[in-house]
Amino acid sequence: MFEQTFKNIDDVLWKEAGCTTELDYTEQTSWLLFLKYLDDLEHEKALEAELVGKSYTFILDESYRWSSWAAPKRADGTLDHDNALIGDDLIDYVNRELFPYLQGFKLRATSPNTIEYKIGEIFSEIKNRFQSGYSLRDALEYIDELRFRSQQEKHELSHLYEAKIRNMGNAGRNGGEYYTPRPLIRAMIRVVKPKIGDRIYDGACGSAGFLCESYDYLRQGKLSTKELETLQTNTFTGKEKKSLAYVIAIMNMILHGIDAPNIIHTNTLTENLSDIQEKNRFDVILANPPFGGKERKEIQQNFPIKTGETAFLFLQHFIKILKSGGRAAVVIKNTFLSNSDNASRALRQELLSSCNLYTILDCPGGTFIGAGVKTVVLFFEKGTPTQKIWYYQLAPGRNMGKTNALNDGDLQHFVELQATVAETEKSWLVDIADVGREMFDLSVKNPNKAEESPLREPLEIMDEIAALDAESAEILAGIGGML
Repeated sequence: MFEQTFKNIDDVLWKEAGCTTELDYTEQTSWLLFLKYLDDLEHEKALEAELVGKSYTFILDESYRWSSWAAPKRADGTLDHDNALIGDDLIDYVNRELFPYLQGFKLRATSPNTIEYKIGEIFSEIKNRFQSGYSLRDALEYIDELRFRSQQEKHELSHLYEAKIRNMGNAGRNGGEYYTPRPLIRAMIRVVKPKIGDRIYDGACGSAGFLCESYDYLRQGKLSTKELETLQTNTFTGKEKKSLAYVIAIMNMILHGIDAPNIIHTNTLTENLSDIQEKNRFDVILANPPFGGKERKEIQQNFPIKTGETAFLFLQHFIKILKSGGRAAVVIKNTFLSNSDNASRALRQELLSSCNLYTILDCPGGTFIGAGVKTVVLFFEKGTPTQKIWYYQLAPGRNMGKTNALNDGDLQHFVELQATVAETEKSWLVDIADVGREMFDLSVKNPNKAEESPLREPLEIMDEIAALDAESAEILAGIGGML
């Protein structure tokens, strides 16, 4: 229904001098989509109020509504070209009037949980990259063709938007930053089995893929009005540091059916673990935290196990913020399982002693397009120490890449087998008593399959060298301070 419209919008953006990458395309599409969605939502609420004899107070003043400046209409429903801004007048209006007005909502909002605050936050974090008012006019007219009225329309728009996010992820080497393969997310959800009433959290939510897929999973079947309200208002929480990802996450959740997404624009790692209270904890955590980053010393002070590796700090955060009895599935570099530096070793020990690490899914190279590292998924439940770990080695039987991406069929066997923790050529059990207490090495070593090569991946070796170098530098600095 709307696929051609999205292609037309991309064509306009491709010709626009201010937009040069897939990231720009998605950013510009996002703010336009958001304002069109908001206009549709407001008119829908106004109509509902009118039907029951009530009045509705619009969020936006009339002159700033989509139907006033972006797509003014004649009585017959066609575009009113006489009153529609174009060229430099349109660019001036957007940059000097519209954006400042929308940014002001952040200060005027009564609470960060309101749609007003989200409006202010979004338009404080992105900017209009259109330089030609003629290109922007074309884009506005295409966006105006989209409708957000029915669930079917929203469903199609969500699929088209997800495709844009996937293209954005595939465009650069930081693919995993914005896009986790949806088949992997769906498999993680099917193993963790969230239920209505659970509070679900992703502290590094990127484009909110885990939260959107969890919503789709929980939305299946016939739900009561109360259950639907719980899903809308008291189930999902995401946190995201980067501005563009934050905007995309909000738009993605809206398109999936969450009217006012609880996405918080913050650096999760600035929170001190000792400040987390029971009321802050969650029942389910699903996440793919960024890896490879180097966090500053003041950030590391918030954590008992000091490390510059971003993913290891996130893992500590997830363990702490998970409720007792809560379940988690977290993507992490496979080097976490075997790195010999003190931080990695201490974190493995903490995970095994405070949680039941019941499953490790070993993902093949190429699972994350452009990421260049091998990953594993850790499935754990907080509250009881680990006794046995069930490993599964995912081997789709082909080289992974853009044209051979992971699909749901690749993970079907894993999900089915995980329920019984059966041992096969691809899966095996490890008793925690057999794991060395000095290193807590959890490396993937399939006993049911002959080793094809004893060689480790170069990136894996380089990661370990970097971690050991950093640790050595800290020790030397400490010795230097004593001399």
